Amino acid sequence: MTNNLSPRRAAVAAGAILAAAAEFAILHSVAGVDLAATSGNSTRQITVAAVVVAAAVAVLAGWALLALLERLTNRARVWWTSIAVAVLLLSLLVGPPGGVGGGAKATLALLHLSVGAVLILGLPRPRREGLNR
Repeated sequence: MTNNLSPRRAAVAAGAILAAAAEFAILHSVAGVDLAATSGNSTRQITVAAVVVAAAVAVLAGWALLALLERLTNRARVWWTSIAVAVLLLSLLVGPPGGVGGGAKATLALLHLSVGAVLILGLPRPRREGLNR
């Protein structure tokens, strides 16, 4: 059984959130990208707090799903990775197109990709010889 509260998983989770916050800070403050998104008829500014909360929600949802799958199947790594990739692709279709302007769309896509990549590559435990996870 996997220790779902492992320091490695906590570090991956923190890394995904910190990567999103750092990207936002660099692209917004240094590069001057105005990060705004439309939702229906309204436009809202995206803040670093919103980025951190969104990344934290993705981290917690991914970690919880992985923990559940590890309890239910011996192929948790395969199932989780497949689901995580599908969710990442769906998020790219839904989130970034709502950005106002090319810079916002590119920044939103980068944020989705970086958080997704960190989680997909880092959250499942490494494959060990003889285990089929």
